[in-house]
Amino acid sequence: MTSHLIKTLLITGSLIASIVAANAQECAKEPVTVGFLPKLDTDPYFQVAQTGAEEAAAEIGGKAIKQAPSQATAEAQIDFINNLVSQKVGVIAISANDANAVAPALRRAAKQGVKVVSYDSDVSTAARSVFLNQAAGDSLAEMMLESMGQMINYDGEFAILSSTPTATNQNAWIDFMKKTMAGDKKYAKMKLVQVAYGQESEQVNQQQALALAQAFPNLKGIIIPAGIGLPAAARAMDQAGLLGKVKLTGLAPATLIKKYIQNGSVQDIWWNVKDLGYLTYYAAQAVAQCKLTGKEGETFEAGRLGSYKVGANGEVLLGPADIVTPANVEEFKF
Repeated sequence: MTSHLIKTLLITGSLIASIVAANAQECAKEPVTVGFLPKLDTDPYFQVAQTGAEEAAAEIGGKAIKQAPSQATAEAQIDFINNLVSQKVGVIAISANDANAVAPALRRAAKQGVKVVSYDSDVSTAARSVFLNQAAGDSLAEMMLESMGQMINYDGEFAILSSTPTATNQNAWIDFMKKTMAGDKKYAKMKLVQVAYGQESEQVNQQQALALAQAFPNLKGIIIPAGIGLPAAARAMDQAGLLGKVKLTGLAPATLIKKYIQNGSVQDIWWNVKDLGYLTYYAAQAVAQCKLTGKEGETFEAGRLGSYKVGANGEVLLGPADIVTPANVEEFKF
């Protein structure tokens, strides 16, 4: 290789490195457009979260847009990632259907100057700066298991009806519940008989809940850690005359299952969903302006919610959730 060629390659490499570094360090001087990419377009959970993002945008400027697939798959989300990049959004805020499958597309977006945050359901840490989590994952898992235990007196068979086999947050919750049951004598008489999946579909959740009750005649309860799944399953079980015989708990908008909570056949673990969207928007703008990188210990302001600190692995917690029971259901407006 000639010295001239070597010199040319070195110069070219240096220029490429400089361009990449410049893109990585580029900081917005004013509020940007944040593209929210939830798991599913029709999920009311994400629609309410979006109202919080829009509230924040009205306060500090910029724009919050929401685009999402009609099917809860990673492949569908990848198309939307590419679309948001082509629209030149400043930040993508994603709730992932699959933490790893969407990561390459998000890294490509970052190389084109689009910053990435995750909310609700995380992606690979290498593919985003911060993760806005609705509540500590272990805490939610512990509360769901405790709620189920309370409802069946810590004795008997129960099942879990999750959303999809690749849902990041729900898989972590299920793993935590299994480990907790194995190590805590309080749950020694509880038996997890099956993990089923509702595929982010009301109809499939209804079918799966009824199938679980039929497959396991001694089933006492089902944990349903999905906002669509719990109301759908509750309606189906009620219509079949099984609700009460089989207790339900999990995550869902409290107002959608209020009557079932009030009659004691269902419990719920919930938080302020609007605030999650609000917090995500503030964090996204801070990331766009290089005021927030995801480093542990960093702090940022989030309007009416106050100051937040980044924890390990770039995680920011919205705050604690509650077990919704007949005693406190009136406190939850969604």
